[in-house]
Amino acid sequence: MLASRFASVSKCNFSLIYKLNNISKHAAVAANSQKIRCLYAKSTLGMDGFEQQRFMVLKQMENIADKFKHKMTEYSNDEKNMIFTEDLKNTIHLSSTDEDVELVVKMMKKFNKQNKQLRFGSYIFGPVVMRMFHFFNKADLAFECFKSPELDGFFDQMMSYQILLDLLYENGKHNEILEAFGIIKGKQIDGLKYPKNVIVLVLAACYKMNTKESLDYALKLWNELKEVGHYPMRRAATFCAGLAFNQGEPAIALEILTSAKNQNYTTVRNLKVAALAEVGRVENAIPVLKNILSEDIAGPNKHTFNKEVIERVKNAITELDNAEIALEFNRIEQQLQNEGHIIDSTLDEQLCSEIQKPPIMNNRQGQMTRFRRPQQFQTRRFPSKGYGSRERPGLDELV
Repeated sequence: MLASRFASVSKCNFSLIYKLNNISKHAAVAANSQKIRCLYAKSTLGMDGFEQQRFMVLKQMENIADKFKHKMTEYSNDEKNMIFTEDLKNTIHLSSTDEDVELVVKMMKKFNKQNKQLRFGSYIFGPVVMRMFHFFNKADLAFECFKSPELDGFFDQMMSYQILLDLLYENGKHNEILEAFGIIKGKQIDGLKYPKNVIVLVLAACYKMNTKESLDYALKLWNELKEVGHYPMRRAATFCAGLAFNQGEPAIALEILTSAKNQNYTTVRNLKVAALAEVGRVENAIPVLKNILSEDIAGPNKHTFNKEVIERVKNAITELDNAEIALEFNRIEQQLQNEGHIIDSTLDEQLCSEIQKPPIMNNRQGQMTRFRRPQQFQTRRFPSKGYGSRERPGLDELV
């Protein structure tokens, strides 16, 4: 029956401010950015670096920010003037209001259009603009720009995808995540149809939707990944398995969990025990519970079980009506409780906890190389002689 379910699913078609003395305004902007709890940590999305750069630009240009923005508005409306790389970079980091963000959108559309024939810089704007949208919590505008024909190719970077989907996720726009994923799959940037962090966010959206349709979508995607030999990240597996479990399919959850490399990881272990209890395999759950008692790990890395999972096992044992198993479970539960292995946080809270940046990044260079477009396919940008004679005031002249 399990195999038929997978087979049937596979056939489905699914459809701080710009003046530093304005402290109150800066605090409001910063507070707004703090309201969002990302699935991915700020450092993972590059938000900490963006905020540092933003602070530096605001400080450097505090005396000319208004004049600069006024000039940028003029240039974006005048067909004879161009938008240069530094223009757009500075405007992004000087943005403090909705009007500023709208100006950035207008400028980048013009920048992208003029660069169809003229490539004069190698700066990649996509992730920086997405970080700006994330900072101001502009999920709808970010999604609109991502789909805009006027910005075709502007956000074709793995990090842009990840930041966009994280922003949509934190705003509960799960259908938009699936729509965006359809576009991402078609682009296959750097030859990747299924970027790992994107897959995590797509399955997180399916988990949050928690419907039969979202489970069908998730399982169809899971089968696609298996067919191409893709090995999803652990969080992707636990989101998919968690969705199956919540939708009354514990057997499917158990099958999905077998793909996790670390079977002793807390979310994997808890889901496994809960699913085993639901399918009536309590005798198989007991050894998993006992296993952590033999591991002497202290501090924050102590292996734990969620209280709700223990309760599920207890209920299943009650229904089983086996005195020997009940006695063994009671002894294990008491020892787990005495040694601090049972916690009150829910399984859902653990599954949706913030994904932190790995502490060791020795393979960072290798990862950067992997996701960078091969040099022979990179778009070169050169200055055009036709614009060489144009003169515009520099920043010093705006003072």
